[in-house]
Amino acid sequence: YRTILSSIRYRVSSRQTVQITIPEGTEQEDIFLLLEQNGVCEAWKLKAAAQYYDYGYSFTDGLEYTPTRLEGYLFPDTYTFYVGDDPVRVIGKFLSNFNRKITVDMKARADNIGYDINQIIIIASMIEKEAKYDDERPTVSSVIHNRLKSPDYPHLQIDATVQYVLPQRKENLTNEDLKIDSPYNTYVVEGLPIGAICNPGIAAIKAALYPEESEYYYYVARINGRHIFSRNAEEHQAAIEQVRYEAENGIEE
Repeated sequence: YRTILSSIRYRVSSRQTVQITIPEGTEQEDIFLLLEQNGVCEAWKLKAAAQYYDYGYSFTDGLEYTPTRLEGYLFPDTYTFYVGDDPVRVIGKFLSNFNRKITVDMKARADNIGYDINQIIIIASMIEKEAKYDDERPTVSSVIHNRLKSPDYPHLQIDATVQYVLPQRKENLTNEDLKIDSPYNTYVVEGLPIGAICNPGIAAIKAALYPEESEYYYYVARINGRHIFSRNAEEHQAAIEQVRYEAENGIEE
């Protein structure tokens, strides 16, 4: 028995580990590829564990068993994994971290503003992809919330949701891209897309929970990644013309 125990202890203590940092806004597919490249686990096994395994958390209740079922819940952070780790254990680490980060106060806040935590994560994922700078996150959030509350704006028209379903990302979307028939395409579906489009960090989640109070319903990105926010279509068109002029003349403020 002592020999067996000693052998087990040796193998466990000598298992190689690897530390991996997952940036905010990384999509599930890219996370799994990164883990595979670092020898943690094969991507296909991680996809299967994410899609089919029941991890027993309330926030996964009711999620359909699709390939992107856990998109939004693989919390961005720095993790230590074993090389050749178990896929269920790997996914469990992400979800356990998410469960710790989402506090009772956050859940109460979501309920107070009329959403559940799953909807907040979907909103946060769009904010994460759309807002390059932290100080703009609450303003981008306000545009999303304002549109969700207004019958005059049934479509969120978030470009990042279209990019999510494209085989390859594009610098500029075409009119045909905006017509893609997908439950993620917010130019086609009304309200929120069917699920998150990336795994948002805590700043984006807080912005989704606490949007800035504004009268904005539009925004357009400038060359430097900042946005011009507008209250109506006329202001938005003027902002588009300004951005186009800046781009043509290389103006970056």
